[in-house]
Amino acid sequence: MQKIVITGANGQLGQELRAASQNYAQFEFVFLTKDDLEISDDVSLEKVFSTTAPSFCINCAAYTGVDKAEIEKEKAFLINAEAVGTLAKACKKSNTKLIHISTDYVFDGNSSTPLTEEDGVSPINVYGGSKLKGEQLAFTHNEQTIVIRTSWVYSEFGNNFVKTMIRLMNEKESINVINDQIGSPTYAADLADTILQIISSEKFIPGIYNYSNEGRISWYDFATAIKELVNSSCNINPIPTSQYPTPAKRPHFSLLDKRKIKDTYHVAIADWKESLAVCINRLSK
Repeated sequence: MQKIVITGANGQLGQELRAASQNYAQFEFVFLTKDDLEISDDVSLEKVFSTTAPSFCINCAAYTGVDKAEIEKEKAFLINAEAVGTLAKACKKSNTKLIHISTDYVFDGNSSTPLTEEDGVSPINVYGGSKLKGEQLAFTHNEQTIVIRTSWVYSEFGNNFVKTMIRLMNEKESINVINDQIGSPTYAADLADTILQIISSEKFIPGIYNYSNEGRISWYDFATAIKELVNSSCNINPIPTSQYPTPAKRPHFSLLDKRKIKDTYHVAIADWKESLAVCINRLSK
């Protein structure tokens, strides 16, 4: 039975992978939280990989504080870049295939057409820069690596836009949401299942792949759909990015082209609103 090690198991994607693993009895899963394993610790990594001998490692461990990264650059690069390189070395040594999760924030947001895996990268914030460096180090130290770039991740687990919006809609009569940043959300449960489909396919083709749910929306559109699904009476006001300054700049356009992952692995990708309804239904239970 092939083993799959999942790092960062307490995050949104890690917890969705734990839930999805129930449908993949052909694998043995080893879920490792930050307390179980610091991926920057090469001694601990060697111990884990030598004892478990996994066929695959799915790296969900990450520093995700986009604004905080602007003042914690060293920490962001340690976790999102250097530690990924260390993990990739450990994978290489134990002949483990690595699936590493990256982000749309590697792009500058100046495109007007969906971004492909071949488009030029140019991060505009520290977080994006750290994730790009992590991609590069993963490939440098283990050629058997798949990087999945994703965007606007949400889930019933952890902290995310969907849960924040539901809370604010319950607390306030009116909220402001940005309407000039364009992309598509990713339901972490869909991404988890796609990753396990890739592993199950027995066709591991290294490289970069984009993944998000289908559709093209703004954060305002996202918030409006959440409002409809939870039957909220809260007023949502569309505002430009200029009216909501943050420490870290965000890309104005980060819609991902998913043709490569669909063509290579024949995955069906759900529409964003369909997946949002599933998540909100689960949250309501």
